[in-house]
Amino acid sequence: MNTKTIHNASETTFVINPKKFVLWLIIVASVMLFAGFTSAYIVRRGEGNWELFNLPSNFIYSTIVIALSSVSMQLSSVFAKKLERNKASLYLWITLGLGILFCMLQYLGWKQLIADNVYFAFSNPSNSFVYVITGVHLAHVIGGIVFLSIVSFQALSKNKNSSSISIYHSMCNTYWHFIGLLWMYLYFFLYLNR
Repeated sequence: MNTKTIHNASETTFVINPKKFVLWLIIVASVMLFAGFTSAYIVRRGEGNWELFNLPSNFIYSTIVIALSSVSMQLSSVFAKKLERNKASLYLWITLGLGILFCMLQYLGWKQLIADNVYFAFSNPSNSFVYVITGVHLAHVIGGIVFLSIVSFQALSKNKNSSSISIYHSMCNTYWHFIGLLWMYLYFFLYLNR
């Protein structure tokens, strides 16, 4: 997180970019949301009436895709810091494509769950938890895709101020790594606790 230190004769103050501060608040709120979901999952599982099921194979493929998208996002960030706009933009577009592929794999995973008779139903909470947890995460990914799209188009614009692009690029990088790590945690949590 970029911070500046301002020294006065009597005090030291840290100044954080307000947009980055809001992003970190969103990330903290999301961590709390998913901590609540996973805690509720564990508590409800302990109460019984829990049906065991297999996670769809498409979820492991989506895990690989989101990991690759984090690599491409990081490469974009490296090139952005070197002011190599074309390479940074290329890797942003690759990340965007991988993000869309992740969404498609999640959808196919849900279709696979339905084919295995795992439905969103109040009669069986184990099934419902999987849909809620993966669905809310998917909403976060879709938000990230919108953010990536905006940053990708900004990177193509020759008229844009490079400092404003770098702030948004840095924020997008942070958010994208967050949702990637979050999915890996959720996948392994569901895999180990189904």
